[in-house]
Amino acid sequence: MGMTWDWQVFLLDTGGGRTYLEWLMSAWGWTLSVGLSALVVALLVGTLMGILRTVPNKALAMLGECWTELFRNIPLLVQLFLWYHVLPSIFLSLREIPSFVLVVFALGFFTSARISEQIKAGIRSLPTGQRYAGLAMGLTLPQTYRYVLMPMAFRVVIPPLTSEAMNIIKNSSVAFAVSIAELTMFAMQAQEETSRGIEVYLAVTGLYFISAFAINRIMLFIEERVRVPGAAGGGK
Repeated sequence: MGMTWDWQVFLLDTGGGRTYLEWLMSAWGWTLSVGLSALVVALLVGTLMGILRTVPNKALAMLGECWTELFRNIPLLVQLFLWYHVLPSIFLSLREIPSFVLVVFALGFFTSARISEQIKAGIRSLPTGQRYAGLAMGLTLPQTYRYVLMPMAFRVVIPPLTSEAMNIIKNSSVAFAVSIAELTMFAMQAQEETSRGIEVYLAVTGLYFISAFAINRIMLFIEERVRVPGAAGGGK
């Protein structure tokens, strides 16, 4: 017998007063909330650590290096379990923090290590004369980074940042391990309850694709908007 499709499964009642479609949309919202919140954390922390790794101060540079190596070399799921199971046993105040926040920080710090590498590479790709020129004009080192180096470095790293922004949405699937009702948890539970795994997983896959593709288009739009006219691949 051939395979049959039954997309009406999403119109069935879950037994909790909502349909599987409503549950799916809610799970998508949780996925986007976790992913985008973690992306904000990753950009802020990753940019800071990437900058620290390029400053002439050895102590600050070492701090950035240690942060990056620590969070880059521990698997994401292990980091999540450390945040959820281990740290609350050591710091009792963490027991009061919602699982959502712990997932955001675990995913954000993990991704910040990768963004730190990209920011460092972006800054190092600039001619060294740019920094000296800023200092020669009377700018302080922080002002040189803010007004001279970082505007150019961000233009360089937007393509790899696009990949990280897309990956963070996909990596948000680890949130199911601490009972966040995002897309992956929905897929696992809905498949068990309805025995319609093909429809369920295809729908979830489609929403992951839509989310990642939308981020790709947004980042491409930003890249086009901030591109320096006359630069390689730029406009007229």
